[in-house]
Amino acid sequence: MDHLYTPWRWEYIVNPKPADCPFCAYLSQGPDHDAENLLLLRTARAFALLNRFPYNNGHLLVMPTAHISDLTAIDPDTQAELMHLTSYCTELLQQVYRPHGFNIGINLGQAAGAGMAAHLHIHIVPRWQGDANFMPVIGQTLTLPETLSQTYQRLRQALLHHPFPGAAQE
Repeated sequence: MDHLYTPWRWEYIVNPKPADCPFCAYLSQGPDHDAENLLLLRTARAFALLNRFPYNNGHLLVMPTAHISDLTAIDPDTQAELMHLTSYCTELLQQVYRPHGFNIGINLGQAAGAGMAAHLHIHIVPRWQGDANFMPVIGQTLTLPETLSQTYQRLRQALLHHPFPGAAQE
C-alpha cells in the first residue's frame, strides 16, 4: 500500500489559529516580505495572495486591504476593485495554468465555512476536468503537482509580462 502525507495540512488542523489577522500581518510587513507571505499582488484597496492550504494549484485569495468581514460594509470603490482584481487574477491563472474552469466564491461567516471569517476574502480555485478524484473524497488527502513556492514564482513571473493596472510594482 502506498502512503501519501500532507504534513502542511496537519499544521493547520492542530495548531491554534492566530488571534490577530494573518492577512493584515502580511500587509503590514511590507513588499519586501511578499514572497515569504505568498502575497502576489497589491493595489490601493485590495490584494491577492496564494492560499496556504489550497484546494488546487493556483488557489488564490483576493481581499480588501481594510480589515472588514461584512460585504455590505465595503465602499463601492473597494467593491469595484475587488471584482476587477478577481477578474484579473482569473485571467492570469488562465494564462499560466490553462484550467478548464474556476470556482470563485465568498464564505461569509464561520457557519458558511469561512476559516478566516474576520477578513473577507474571495476564493479563486482553478479546476480541471477530473481533478477531484478518490484522493480528497475517500483518502482525505489532496495531491498537488507543485509546491506553493513554485506556484508563487510562476505567477510572479507572469505578472512581469501582464501587470495589473495600478498595482504597486517592484
